Amino acid sequence: MKISTILDHIDNGHMALPEFQRGYVWNRDQVRSLFDSLYRRHPVGGLLVWATESRSAAHRGDGPVATGVVKLLLDGQQRMTSLYGVVRGIPPKFFDGNTQAFIGLRFHLEEEQFAFYQPIKMKDDPLWIDVTELMRKGSAGLGDFIATLSADPALAPRIGEYAGRLSQLLGITEIDLHVEEITGEDKTLDVVVDIFNRVNSGGTKLSKGDLALAKICADWPDARDTMKAELRRWAKADYHFTLDWLLRSMNTVLTGEAKFQHLHDKTAEEVQEGLKRAVRHVDACLNLIANRLGLDHDRVFFGRFAVPVMVRFIDQLGGKLDEKTRDKLLFWFVQAGMWGRFSGSTESIIDQDLATLEGLEGNRLDMLLEQMRLWHGGSMRVEPAHFTGWSLGARFYPVLYMITRMGEARDWGTGLPLKADLLGKMSRLEVHHIFPKAQLYKRGFKRSEVNALANYCFLTKDTNLGISDRLPEEYFPEIEAAHPGALATQWIPMDPQLWKIQNYREFLAARKVLLAEEVNRILDTLLHGDRRWLEGQAPIESPVPEIIGGIGSEEEEEQLEALNNWVESQGFPRGELAYDFADPESGEQKAVFDLAWPNGIQAELTEPVAVLLNEEKDVIALASQAGFRCFTSVGNFQAYVNQQVMGVAEGA
Repeated sequence: MKISTILDHIDNGHMALPEFQRGYVWNRDQVRSLFDSLYRRHPVGGLLVWATESRSAAHRGDGPVATGVVKLLLDGQQRMTSLYGVVRGIPPKFFDGNTQAFIGLRFHLEEEQFAFYQPIKMKDDPLWIDVTELMRKGSAGLGDFIATLSADPALAPRIGEYAGRLSQLLGITEIDLHVEEITGEDKTLDVVVDIFNRVNSGGTKLSKGDLALAKICADWPDARDTMKAELRRWAKADYHFTLDWLLRSMNTVLTGEAKFQHLHDKTAEEVQEGLKRAVRHVDACLNLIANRLGLDHDRVFFGRFAVPVMVRFIDQLGGKLDEKTRDKLLFWFVQAGMWGRFSGSTESIIDQDLATLEGLEGNRLDMLLEQMRLWHGGSMRVEPAHFTGWSLGARFYPVLYMITRMGEARDWGTGLPLKADLLGKMSRLEVHHIFPKAQLYKRGFKRSEVNALANYCFLTKDTNLGISDRLPEEYFPEIEAAHPGALATQWIPMDPQLWKIQNYREFLAARKVLLAEEVNRILDTLLHGDRRWLEGQAPIESPVPEIIGGIGSEEEEEQLEALNNWVESQGFPRGELAYDFADPESGEQKAVFDLAWPNGIQAELTEPVAVLLNEEKDVIALASQAGFRCFTSVGNFQAYVNQQVMGVAEGA
């Protein structure tokens, strides 16, 4: 079938993309290579389509499909999307990806090379032909290009040669591609998806979530868009979740399991109802966690895979929680985050907890907490050693934020409380180094000591700026005089000798004791006197191992946030800030990677990536051994995204 005919079929709805296909993931280098092969009439492979009745064809995009039989692209999506984008100058209706991959393709008539538009290199050079302009004008406009070239005395002698190359370029759309069809009533979605995965065994293989969503969309075509709308709504509230995460939360409501296979048996009506319940319960969880615990944004929302378990529990109760049950559930959520319960084999751990909730005897929530206690290995009390961690990526960073918002902590500039219901979003607060970084570095303290959690507190921006880089022995007396007791509300040891920088390590040790006491007090309030989960011997027989890596300063965090925003602006998913790298089996935290894409910038198509700013060699070595491609500068990472992921030529 001629390429021009295939493109017409896409226009009139006779050819479309099945719902289970991933979006467009090609980069500029791949598009350039495709057109170079087509221009030279090299083979580029055929297409595999599924011929099925349009009334039952779950397809992607807003465009309608034609009545009768429609052909859904199983193999060849990336090639046909690239061809459509360059030839038509716009993406097809089923498009979901980055249009920059095919916009601005040029062809040099002398060198017979393809490249994407570069103003300095190509401006005012008539030999660089706009491929899309030529394709859109077609044979009727070929004369215009030839006339322009003929008007140039330097080019006129070779006009015949150039005209031939233009015709050869334009003739790309007349190339025949072999189209193989899968037909027959026995070709169910299950069979076709299996064929798809076999064909794409070396490339874009569907994940379990993709397969589950494909089956859902076969009966409910709007499922993906409906779920994405909910994800966008949460993102506006500064909670960034994935489609797979929401699908898993819905799955727990419908099946009571984390694995997706039982979801396949659900009808469209059951799935729609399950999604409504899941979304309603997720909203309830977010509101509880934000308003009761003060964890009101993505940066401090640890243990997000505890939410599918919470969603199942809330659904079992019909969405009704009394105060004690609510707080005990939040106690479990905090414990899951502090000890990294879902940092290892996430799916199997979720299934363990869901199985506990299906128990027929006893209090299910108590059983869930008992399972947590046994898994943790003892009392779930917090000890001072747990605050040994450092950086904004430590697991106990959200805990410090939580006790600030839940307790009696007051701002040192205004004396006002920092409670969640009074201040709202974290954007109004800043991390403050109690002992200023510059002063500590000047005296030879290590980065992990400078950025120790016990040296952090939260203040309003104005207060933070007002303190500047003064030492505690200077500004603490001023705060205590202006707002008596405000220092103690932020768990500051009140011995003035500990406010001196030469006693900094002793200050950290004393404050860790106060922080641990406050966390346990807060946890006790969540249990309403049921102290059995905080009793017994704490499972600490040796010093807590030091976690390597992590975000070392607010400036570094701002750099990473800006980089994450840039990646998102290029059409790719955001990375995980302060990625908790843990042992996949035990869940034991090994390191914190500043910014990471554990499944690649393009999920499962590119290698895992980590951005590690100002890190030691052992952090980089650990990430590399774990299969991550590491970047130690923002510029190098952006060059990687531009050149190797998007295929943009250097200097373009």
